[in-house]
Amino acid sequence: MSETIDLFTIPETDKARLNILFLAKHAAAGGALHGEDGNHAVYHHEVLTTLREIGLNVTPQSDFSALYDKTDFDFVFTLLNRAGFPMSEMLGPLLAQRIGLPALGASPILRGLSDDKHLMKTVAVARGVPVAPWLIARRGCLYIPYPDFAFERLVVKPNASSASWGVTMPTDWDQALRDIAKLHAEGHDVIVERYEGAYDVVVPVLGGDDPILLSTMRFEMPGDEGNFRSYEEKRGLSEGPKERLVAMRNPVMTRKIREFTRAMLPELWPFDYGRFEFRYTPTTGEVLFMEVNLSCNLWSKKTVSGAAQLAGLTHQQLLEHIAAYSMDRQGVIKAERTPFAPTVMPEEVGGETIEV
Repeated sequence: MSETIDLFTIPETDKARLNILFLAKHAAAGGALHGEDGNHAVYHHEVLTTLREIGLNVTPQSDFSALYDKTDFDFVFTLLNRAGFPMSEMLGPLLAQRIGLPALGASPILRGLSDDKHLMKTVAVARGVPVAPWLIARRGCLYIPYPDFAFERLVVKPNASSASWGVTMPTDWDQALRDIAKLHAEGHDVIVERYEGAYDVVVPVLGGDDPILLSTMRFEMPGDEGNFRSYEEKRGLSEGPKERLVAMRNPVMTRKIREFTRAMLPELWPFDYGRFEFRYTPTTGEVLFMEVNLSCNLWSKKTVSGAAQLAGLTHQQLLEHIAAYSMDRQGVIKAERTPFAPTVMPEEVGGETIEV
């Protein structure tokens, strides 16, 4: 990405007048690790601190009550997902829509589409993007058919899960049915897909006058090909090998994955930021779409921020661009645009890593 892009910023006069609600589960927790959510609490505190460093007047709130009635807030920077009940990621955008409060992310209906893994795979197929074979088992369905595809291993997970929560990998159908029943009992729709080996790779995308695709990224650990990063590993709740955030080097793969991402963008545009996730097998060159997240992690140690850093953006610049673009597209402000020439993308120059 050697071309110039417009970096969005918030005018100083708007910073002085805006009243921003920051909605996150650990918005006011002070940044300590949480027993169940782990480093997500650190992430929420970092975002709050960074928004204030940008110069915004930010009020933190850890539940939805601030959105029940009309408020004096001008904008809600909402990260409140997994709020204690299934599909809670849709409630913040819907409550904000109800009271006419512009909100970070995307419209509620696009959030629902993007968070439904089954529907997004259907979108991918319609757009000519390959996916692993799968089936959907909605809660309350009376019969779950045996997969109509061959498999040696399956991935069973909540259809709207995040950070690998609730994921199992059975090798036989009877165990898969037990795993599905357990998730159904906890209130979740379930998606079942064939396990595909090798690597998870992601393309972070930022909003702008046109979508901005950052570097194709993955987390790497020694000897990890085909391995699965658990919820506990992603949230820092278990000890494990030191992982690195890596910009992918293979130009053939990165061109392919970026073409696939662009093919799906019209179904979701506009949105403020997102992460398109794929499985990549180096031995065959196969790339399969997995899922998309329009409220993905913006912590400085995760993929979106890492890709932005490789492009030459600080974490503060990244968050201000996202917030400024969101407020601009929703008529809250008229953002200032500054031409910015990103660092040449690492896949073009041999790859780089970021320690996390």
